[in-house]
Amino acid sequence: MPGTSREVRLAVRPEGLPEPEHFAVVQVPMPVPGDGEVLVRNRFFHVFPALRTLIGGSVKGAPFPGLRPGDTLYGKAIGEVVSAPPDAGVRPGDLVQHWLGWREYAAVPAGRWSPLDGTLPDPAAHLGQAAIAYTALTRDARLRPGDTVFVSGGAGGIGSLAGQIARALGAGRVIGSTGSPDKAKRLVSELGYDAAVLRGTRPIADQLAEAAPDGIDVLVDNVGGEQLQAAIAAARPGARFAIVGTLAGQLSPDLAGTTAPVEIDTFQLIVKGIEMRGFGSSAGPAADPEWAGRFGGWLRSGEVTFPHVRVTGIENAPRALHEMIGGRHLGTVIVEL
Repeated sequence: MPGTSREVRLAVRPEGLPEPEHFAVVQVPMPVPGDGEVLVRNRFFHVFPALRTLIGGSVKGAPFPGLRPGDTLYGKAIGEVVSAPPDAGVRPGDLVQHWLGWREYAAVPAGRWSPLDGTLPDPAAHLGQAAIAYTALTRDARLRPGDTVFVSGGAGGIGSLAGQIARALGAGRVIGSTGSPDKAKRLVSELGYDAAVLRGTRPIADQLAEAAPDGIDVLVDNVGGEQLQAAIAAARPGARFAIVGTLAGQLSPDLAGTTAPVEIDTFQLIVKGIEMRGFGSSAGPAADPEWAGRFGGWLRSGEVTFPHVRVTGIENAPRALHEMIGGRHLGTVIVEL
């Protein structure tokens, strides 16, 4: 056992988008587990867009606290148990999932970790956001066979799975948006999408009207902004919208990451009978124990893949966050230790 561990801290709150220099990788004493705590050596942790919101101070009512300079970043992680109390139910060498990522070692309190049982073929897939995509599609948007689905942010951690899951659930046509021509090609060739609209070229509304000439039934919205406006314009009567993310606000250099303003025509919501629901939590269909087995089955059969990028070394974690915010990668971004 080493005497020290490394962790990533917010060094200074940035004005605008965070850069690697706004973080510090520091060496700290090895955590000493208290009563009931499990000592874990992290193997992977998730780099996720909402960190921009946490760095900006978070949002009132959000489930996660904001970060202040000097605080250690956090997020979902997969780690190997180093030591555990006799009655913990896990032993050294077992893999567990918890929320004390962005550090090499963590003392995780009782009740804040869950064991991994091999249901998924790759432990890192537990860091993916398939449960969010599945819950948004089934609980919030109530996807029906044959529906036309639009997923904004189709190349992100949620979107890269949402298109595939919508296809597996029987969607008739699936359209995704992205900001990269290369990613647009991959959405169609690899990730179950029938068409892709490209941000930053022609208006999204015009492209979406061409990709879905009969309109859309379901929106999984990870972006907001212009893309939410375009989805409202393209909605069929009775369309169901699941509002999952706000990347247009979170990743804007002109905002703090804690607001996502957009102007919408509420007349269209009324006359079309559009249902719009904010995604609250995964405490829905994906919380059912059968969900993990279903997802694992999809992964093993190849019907669904887990698009992700692994960045090696905690010292490269700030760069990984910067690249994720800049849209360099497709799918989930993971730091591997």
